[in-house]
Amino acid sequence: MKQEKRKIVRTYSAGVFFAEIVKRTGKEAVLKNARRIWCWHGAASLSQLAQSGTTKPGDCKFPEPVDSITVTEVIEILDVTPAAAATIDSVKPWRA
Repeated sequence: MKQEKRKIVRTYSAGVFFAEIVKRTGKEAVLKNARRIWCWHGAASLSQLAQSGTTKPGDCKFPEPVDSITVTEVIEILDVTPAAAATIDSVKPWRA
């Protein structure tokens, strides 16, 4: 699946997202193809997740992506390597 450069976006209270940034104004960002990173294993931090991905995709809880979301209070944006993106993409959508 080829996509624009994807990022890990951490917000103050809405959580963490794996997404493409469409627009950013100050601490507000419009994201597309946004997948919430609800719970991850196989990486010690978001930095490692962005660089190396997860070594335990079966243990992660990433719901299905939403087409678009506007988030406020963005506090961190990490570039995601292609190798890391492949492991995040391999996580099956988590559903309750």
